[in-house]
Amino acid sequence: MIISPLRKFPLYAKILIGMLFGLLIGLMAVILGIQQFASDYIKPFGIIFLNLLKLVAMPLIFASLVSGVAGLKNISRLSKLGVKTITLYVFTTITAVSIGLVMVNLIRPGSYFSQEKRAEFVEKYADDLATRQQAAENLSKLPPLQFLIDIVPENIVDAASSNTAMLQVIFFALLFGVAIIMVPNSKVAVIKDFVTGLNEVVLKIVDIIMHFAPFGVFALMVALFIDFVGDDLRSSAQLFTSLGLYSLTVILGLLVISLMVYPIFLRIYAGLSFKKFYKAIFPAQLVAFSTSSSAATLPVTMEQVEKELKVPNDISSFVLPVGVTINMDGTSLYQAVATVFIAEVFGIELTFAQLLIILITATLASIGSAGVPGAGMVMLIIVLNSVGLPVEGLALILAIDRPLDMLRTTINVTGDAMIATIVAKSEGRFGIVK
Repeated sequence: MIISPLRKFPLYAKILIGMLFGLLIGLMAVILGIQQFASDYIKPFGIIFLNLLKLVAMPLIFASLVSGVAGLKNISRLSKLGVKTITLYVFTTITAVSIGLVMVNLIRPGSYFSQEKRAEFVEKYADDLATRQQAAENLSKLPPLQFLIDIVPENIVDAASSNTAMLQVIFFALLFGVAIIMVPNSKVAVIKDFVTGLNEVVLKIVDIIMHFAPFGVFALMVALFIDFVGDDLRSSAQLFTSLGLYSLTVILGLLVISLMVYPIFLRIYAGLSFKKFYKAIFPAQLVAFSTSSSAATLPVTMEQVEKELKVPNDISSFVLPVGVTINMDGTSLYQAVATVFIAEVFGIELTFAQLLIILITATLASIGSAGVPGAGMVMLIIVLNSVGLPVEGLALILAIDRPLDMLRTTINVTGDAMIATIVAKSEGRFGIVK
């Protein structure tokens, strides 16, 4: 009787309910002095949820990226529209990551934890942090271009066996996708069908995992509240202040992209006012906001771009689907902010080299993010691993991720439409429907 009405709620509402119940149960656990019981019998379900996210990280990025690149049809198409489109997508993604890094280093939301609370949290994960910090120190002793060497694997099987080598999997996926384009279609049709089917299966697995998200968030929030508050309820103010500033940092970064970066691009490269542009794609933005899925929004995006912005179908049908796979400006900005935030909470000072790795990894990881709810969180694991940060830090931001996911998906869809408009203008076919 109780579960049946809950089925009518959208997933984001269920996750918010899980978050609130988690905070409530965590508070009750502290008041009643049963923190150990909660850690023993509730926290494990949060760990299971994190493990599920790790489980799909490698197959998700491989299948999604290969499918997107192989969809470019042929090498001639890739050399024309493909190179132009991908270059613009990567450039805007790098811009978004850079904005995120600047914003989070200016606001520093993770610094609002007291030294005592930070020390408690670091001590809790001391063994894991020691291993990762040692790896980070070893990384700092390597030559400046070692990260380029590390991108190219000597054994793809070894690389695929660990989420920490996901950059190597991304490289192989790109190489594999380009090779598929170059081989005659008659010889790779089976492989294309297999990769497409694999991508659909993995996306369905992500969908299944996200249905478990409310319970995972509930368990993580209970554990998070207990870990940070301990026996002192006044410490909870630090947690909520820092999380509030983290959310504000992400939102401000997204506003900079949507109200400054995109309008400048549109004016310079398409000669289009941002008011006309946003009015044209507003329906797609609403769908993106409500579904948190750029893939689900794709039909609406294509309709608005073609009918309202007058982008030809042959351009929109190429640029927009590719964008769903490789253009994630909002997601990449969030990954940069979240990574630095988690590092601050753990008291880890990131070097310039590590910030550069975040820039590169967040860019490449966003390229492989599927346009479905929750995929960005999976990709964040890759970014955290790239600079030696514990994935347990996801517990800090997972509970409030869904509302932010709605906003960054809106930015992702907006960026896709913007690039489609710019590409059409560069082809001399903006405003010509065929």
